[in-house]
Amino acid sequence: MIQVKRHIAKSITYRIFGSAITVLLSYSAGLTIQWASYVGIAELLIKPIIYFIHERVWYKWIKFGVKNNYEN
Repeated sequence: MIQVKRHIAKSITYRIFGSAITVLLSYSAGLTIQWASYVGIAELLIKPIIYFIHERVWYKWIKFGVKNNYEN
């Protein structure tokens, strides 16, 4: 059984990594480090919620690629 806390931990680590990349890309695209950080913070606050909902929908309703323990 997969617990909800696993989904939460995956969401947090995924967002930290993703936001760091967003800040670096924003900075390399010409934004100041301050504005690149603002973009990263905004993304950090919004996207974990979106990811968590997406993960739970897949877990609860989408059975693509999931085998039942009773199948051979």
